[in-house]
Amino acid sequence: MHGSYKTEAVVLRSMRLGEADRVLHLYTPSRGRVGAVAKGVRRTRSRVGGRLEPFSHVALVLHEGRGELHTISGVDTVATHHEVREQPGRARIAGACGEALLRLFAEGDPSPRVFAALCRLLDVLDGYAAPERDVALDPLLLAFQLKLHGLAGFAPRLAACAGCGAENVPLVRFSAAAGGAVCGACPGGIALPPDALEALASLLRAPLADVPRLSAGVATTVARCASDLNAEHGGFRLRSLALTAGR
Repeated sequence: MHGSYKTEAVVLRSMRLGEADRVLHLYTPSRGRVGAVAKGVRRTRSRVGGRLEPFSHVALVLHEGRGELHTISGVDTVATHHEVREQPGRARIAGACGEALLRLFAEGDPSPRVFAALCRLLDVLDGYAAPERDVALDPLLLAFQLKLHGLAGFAPRLAACAGCGAENVPLVRFSAAAGGAVCGACPGGIALPPDALEALASLLRAPLADVPRLSAGVATTVARCASDLNAEHGGFRLRSLALTAGR
């Protein structure tokens, strides 16, 4: 289908194109991932460029032509999320969450619930006390990754053994391949102490604004579980976390 259409969107990535343009990776509620060109936005006289910064929530008019990239012909700001961009820890969390979303949800795979979760994440991040270091262990980032898997239909099973289905048995390991926590009779996975199992359940259940604090040991285990889920269901591990490790 060709022609113009209106949509809300969150800008997840922005890359230079030529001398004055930018290519944007957007997530929209009705079309999912969309690639778009913003023409002339890097010129000093452009009134649009400042509205299309990463993590901005915008209302767009897009034109869909014959190419893969749509063209932005109109933009209004819904929320700038300036506070997210200006604090390094918040920006790293938002970038990693955006990467997970882009990798888990294919182009042309829309989900209004995913879009709502992304907007809620950015609202929370505006005033979030993000760490300067060890961003990979941040509970908000871990919670968002786990919730994305739930929205994709891959929520880890934590109340019964994901391997054999046994109930009321100790769940001692986490196996992304099996789909969650497994009992001692089932093979595979990584060690899952009871407090880490409880943390996984809490992060999945709690609203993003109320994610629980985690000890370093529990956060490390949960981060491994989230990373294994990314690899199992999306075929990736977060490159943005590798690039910022130790900062």
